[in-house]
Amino acid sequence: MDHSAPRFAPPRLARRLLTTARSTRFRLERTAAGRVRGGAGRVRPLLAPVHLSLRDSRTLNVALAAPHGPGRARLLITRGPRRIAVPLTYEPHIGATPLLTATATLRGMRDGVWRLTVETRDADGRVRRYGLAPADSGAPPATPTAPHAPDPRTGTLVRVVRARSGRAVLQATRSRPRAELVRFVPSGDGITVYGRLVAGGLPGGAAEAVRRRDGVVVPAEVAWEGDAFALRVPLAAMAGAGPGQWVWDFRVGRLPVGRWLTDVRDPSAAYPTPFRVHALPGGALVRAHAHFTRTGAFAVTCWDITDAVRESDAPRDLAEETS
Repeated sequence: MDHSAPRFAPPRLARRLLTTARSTRFRLERTAAGRVRGGAGRVRPLLAPVHLSLRDSRTLNVALAAPHGPGRARLLITRGPRRIAVPLTYEPHIGATPLLTATATLRGMRDGVWRLTVETRDADGRVRRYGLAPADSGAPPATPTAPHAPDPRTGTLVRVVRARSGRAVLQATRSRPRAELVRFVPSGDGITVYGRLVAGGLPGGAAEAVRRRDGVVVPAEVAWEGDAFALRVPLAAMAGAGPGQWVWDFRVGRLPVGRWLTDVRDPSAAYPTPFRVHALPGGALVRAHAHFTRTGAFAVTCWDITDAVRESDAPRDLAEETS
C-alpha cells in the first residue's frame, strides 16, 4: 500500500472542484428551467414584465400587463417537485393596461435554479401558462450598491438571471459558512466586535488576530451566546508583537470576520471610521484604526505610541519643573 499518497484533496483544490461542479450544475439547470414548450395548454410565448426584482434575496416584486381580463392568476416558482405559489392581484387602471402584481417574501429557496411561470385561470376555468422574460431595465446605473444582495439571515443569494432561451429564472446560491460582523464598538480602553455565524458555522471556536504580510497570530478573547459572539480586540498583544504600524485581520473559528452579507460595493468608502487613541489597562497608548476593507473584511491598523507621547511631553515636564 502506498502511504505517500494524500488521503484528502487540498482545501484549495477541493474548493475549486466544488465551484466547478456547482457552476456546471447551475448551467444545466438554467438550460432546463429556461426551456419554452409549445402546444395547447402548455407554456406560451414569454410575457415581458413591467417590473421584476428581488430585494435582499427575500422580497419578490413583480408587475406585468394582464394577458387577459379579470380572473385568478398566480406566479409559480418551481424546481423539480418543489413549488412556491404566489397569488397575483389584478389591478385595473383607467386609461392604461391592467396589471397583475405581487409582493411576496420567499422562504425555503434551496440551492439551484427555479423556474418562473405565470398561470391564469379564466371565468370558464380555462388555464393558460406563460414564461417570463427578464424586465428590460437597460444598463444598470452606477450606484454604491449592487443589484442583488444576499439574505441577511441565511446568506443565500437569489438573483434574477436570463436563461439561454431568454426566459427569466431565479438562481439561488447558498453561502459558505461566514463570521458576519454586526457592529464594532470602540471605547477608551479598547475595541469590541459583535457578530454571528451564518450558513453552518460552528459556534464555540477560538478567535485570533492575524498580522498581514508575515502572518503573525495573536489569540483574542471571545464570548459566545448561541451562534453570536463578542470579540475583544487584543490591542496590547497586537501592538507589542513588533515595532511600527501594522494591519491585522481577524478570524473566529477559522472564519474571517467581516461585513459579507451586504450589497454595498465598497464598504471602506461607505463606512469611513477615524483613528482613535486607546489607553490600555497596562498604561500603554495605542493608536488604532478599526475599519472595513474594500472587500468587506474587518481590519485594525494599530501602533504603540506610548514612547512617542512620553518623548513629546518630556520638554514640557522639564519646563514645569524649572519654572
